[in-house]
Amino acid sequence: MKSITIKGSERESVGKVATKALRNAGMVPCVIYGGNQTVHFAAEEAAFKNLVYTPNAHTVVIEIGNGKSFNAVLQDIQVHPVSDKILHIDFFQLHDDKEIIMEVPVKVVGTSKGVLAGGVLRLNTRRLKVKALPKNLPDFVEADISGLEMGNKLYVTKLGAANIKLMHPDNTVVAQVRISRAAMKAAQEAAKAAKTPAKGKK
Repeated sequence: MKSITIKGSERESVGKVATKALRNAGMVPCVIYGGNQTVHFAAEEAAFKNLVYTPNAHTVVIEIGNGKSFNAVLQDIQVHPVSDKILHIDFFQLHDDKEIIMEVPVKVVGTSKGVLAGGVLRLNTRRLKVKALPKNLPDFVEADISGLEMGNKLYVTKLGAANIKLMHPDNTVVAQVRISRAAMKAAQEAAKAAKTPAKGKK
């Protein structure tokens, strides 16, 4: 999985007053969990744009000075309900020997026979939770729709890759090919025409 680097500084004070002062200065207060101790740091809001405002999934290298660096993933984010400004971010520290669960996007590949016949592809699940060691985390999960006929569904059991586990029920629908209105109308007209006797025949 691709990684991005965020540079910040460790926070000495974590009270409400200090947190408000950070936000007023354009900084985002953050926490890293999952290690031997909780780490509080802050970074400029602009530093998170490639992590937050993207459909892609990334791991993160957090550098906070004094030679301290942490490999982590975004766990939770709080934004202002009106301004959408980032208020707080939680990260979870990665360990090479421990599996982690995170969401990754679904990438559709292949050409559906049902779509070629006039059906409409619907992507029901755009992101999937996967469990894997950090080194095996994928950038995306491929969803091959080549075998989908009109009305067929692609279930999560048909997806996957080596060294990862998909954390969803077996009946989770990832994609399906629905009959378009035009195709449905054409089928109805064809059925109606088949039932209607030609003129001159009884």
